Amino acid sequence: MEDNINFGGLPPELSMYSNSRFVILPVPYDGTSTWIKGADKGPGAIIEASMNMELYDIETDSEPCEEGIFTDAPINCDGTPDELSELVEEQVSKHLTANKLVCVVGGEHSVSIGAMRAHQGKDFSVLQLDAHSDMRDEYHGSKCNHACVMARAKEVASVVQVGIRSMDASERDNLGDVFFAHDIQENKNWISDVVSKLKDDVYITIDLDVFDHSQMPSTGTPEPGGLMWYQVNDLLKQVAKHKNIIGFDVVELCPHADNKAPDFLAAKLIYKTMAYYLNK
Repeated sequence: MEDNINFGGLPPELSMYSNSRFVILPVPYDGTSTWIKGADKGPGAIIEASMNMELYDIETDSEPCEEGIFTDAPINCDGTPDELSELVEEQVSKHLTANKLVCVVGGEHSVSIGAMRAHQGKDFSVLQLDAHSDMRDEYHGSKCNHACVMARAKEVASVVQVGIRSMDASERDNLGDVFFAHDIQENKNWISDVVSKLKDDVYITIDLDVFDHSQMPSTGTPEPGGLMWYQVNDLLKQVAKHKNIIGFDVVELCPHADNKAPDFLAAKLIYKTMAYYLNK
């Protein structure tokens, strides 16, 4: 496996572009993070962890890798988040034209903007799993800052926000359909309520700080009171069952050398999403 540096450590017959249903697009960008830096190391850490992952998914009795997973070359950008968004949009659009399901792997959350814009023109929802609402119209002089991701999403899609537990007061009037973390704890039907708000086509953006920091300490802005592994998985499973996932991203891993478990969680989350997509 060590000779195959790609998501899952797959052999060529399972990782060639022509034969792959899925594309992993690494975007190691950390240009706008405002506290703990290191999200640019996230894609590499996730791919490394995935190479030590069992490829059989017990829950769905399937091996998603059999449908092929191509790992694209990283998008490296030293410029502004606006410039990065254009690069990501262009590359994701190419893969969509080839009928691939693209998973963008960040990097900080601004990498998601271009991926979501690549789907514009469709009537779709963006499902955001996140600790932060990210609804500022502009932050630190940029409309494509990580704190503005969902404001940009609202320009191309309807927005459903899940797990939110931190935001600025200025964002209150710009929220989508929001499911705050504290409300989820009191609502046994929260997953079906979320699904009911989504359009038929859904793009999923997962900021890893949606997880409680006890399970995901490796983020730039860890917040207490987050969701747990099976809560997130149960939601993803129901979205895949009832809606059409058109793309997704997993962002904001800030890896720590002395704790690989969060890296593995992120890799497994990507693979589980593929499994749910294929086993509706």
